[in-house]
Amino acid sequence: MDTLQLAKRLQRIEHFNYIPLEEVERIILAGSIKTYNKDQVIFMEEAPSSGMYVLLSGQVQLCKISIQGQISILSILNPVTMFNEVSALDNDPNPITAIASLESVIWHITSEKLQDLIMQYPRIGLGLLRVLANRNRKLVALFQDLSFRPLLARTAKLLLEISDQGKNKINRKENPNYHLAARLSTGPEAFSRSLKAFRQQNMILSDTHKIEILDPTGLKRIAMLDLD
Repeated sequence: MDTLQLAKRLQRIEHFNYIPLEEVERIILAGSIKTYNKDQVIFMEEAPSSGMYVLLSGQVQLCKISIQGQISILSILNPVTMFNEVSALDNDPNPITAIASLESVIWHITSEKLQDLIMQYPRIGLGLLRVLANRNRKLVALFQDLSFRPLLARTAKLLLEISDQGKNKINRKENPNYHLAARLSTGPEAFSRSLKAFRQQNMILSDTHKIEILDPTGLKRIAMLDLD
C-alpha cells in the first residue's frame, strides 16, 4: 500500500476528509506505518504515552488487564478508526492496552507531531473532541451494563449486537468464546453457561462454527432492551 492509498484511507475519517489529498499525504509522512501480527501487543497500559494511532486495515482490541491477568475488552475497532487520543493529547501514560486481533496496518504519530498538526489544522482537534465524547458515552454505557445487567442479560445484548439483532449468524472463528467473554468482563466458562441456557430455551443454535439467533425477541427481553 503506497502513500496515496494510505492517504485515501486516512481521508475517510471525518476530520481529515476536508484536507486536500496531497496534504493528507504530507500528514501521513509526519507519522509512520507499521504492520502488526495477529495477537501482537501494540502498546501496554501505564506505559509512557505512545502517541495516536489510526487503524487502516485489520482489527484492534482495546482492553484493560487485571492484576490477575484477566482481560476485559472495552472496544473492538475496525478500519478506519483512530485510538489512544487521550494519551496523545495529555502526554500521560496509556490508559489502555491495544492488541491486534487480526493482522493490522496502523499509522502512528507521536504526541508532539499530533499537537503540531492540530495547530495547523484546528478541525482535527475539534474532531478529536467528538471522538472523545463518543468514547465517554460508550464507557458510561459499559459501566451501566456491568452495574445493572446480570451476565445472562449482558450476553443476550452482546449476541444481538454482533448478529445485527439476529439477522446474521455469528462466526465463532472470528468471535471465539474467550474474546466474547472478555467483552463481558467474565470468563469463558461463565460465557459458555450463558450460551447453554439460551440453547436450552431454544433461543439460539450453536456449534463449533457458528451461533444462530432463533428468538431475537426473547433475547431482547432477557437483555432488558426495549421491544419494538
